[in-house]
Amino acid sequence: MDLRSFRSRSLLRISFFAIAFLAPIVLDAVPQSASPQTPAGEILFALDPAQSKVHWTLGTTLHAVHGTFGLKKGTLRLDTDSRKASGEIVVDATSGNSGDESRDKKMHKDVLESARYAEIVFRPNQVEGKLSSEGTCNVLLHGVFVLLGKEHEMTVPVQADLAADHWSGAAKFGVPFIEWGLKNPSNFLLHVDHVVEIELELKGSLQRAATP
Repeated sequence: MDLRSFRSRSLLRISFFAIAFLAPIVLDAVPQSASPQTPAGEILFALDPAQSKVHWTLGTTLHAVHGTFGLKKGTLRLDTDSRKASGEIVVDATSGNSGDESRDKKMHKDVLESARYAEIVFRPNQVEGKLSSEGTCNVLLHGVFVLLGKEHEMTVPVQADLAADHWSGAAKFGVPFIEWGLKNPSNFLLHVDHVVEIELELKGSLQRAATP
């Protein structure tokens, strides 16, 4: 074997061992792909139906009728940069209850048609107002209210209290249900208001964008 051939084989062996030694170190230095997280600038609000409630009040010529609805589910994704919102809050229409069996039967059959339209849905698309990272904030939530399968534009004023990993919210607004095409339950003895007042009590968990 000549000197040149010996040097070539020696360099080849050295290169092989260097690669074998350095490869694990290099691979460990390569950052691993991160697990899915809430995108930067986004807050995810998840509703807890067990801790949330819908109260409603309908004025009549005799007295005000009070009742409740239960919530099925709800999520809200809010982009704090663009102020765009997405998700939906779903109310169980079949759970409507005023404490009077005869009145509730008529409400579900003639007004809400809950056997056919079992859900009342609000789908937010935009938020307006000052948002706080924690504490109390008052905003306007724009979106679409779906009642009896028909969509109606609506703006809901919301007061929210944000903490590290949970939130609570309250809202009051009116739904012009007769103007929206629902049957008027009035008769010649009893007249009802054309707007039902809604009050929301909402609670749930909160997930923020991960800090880079």
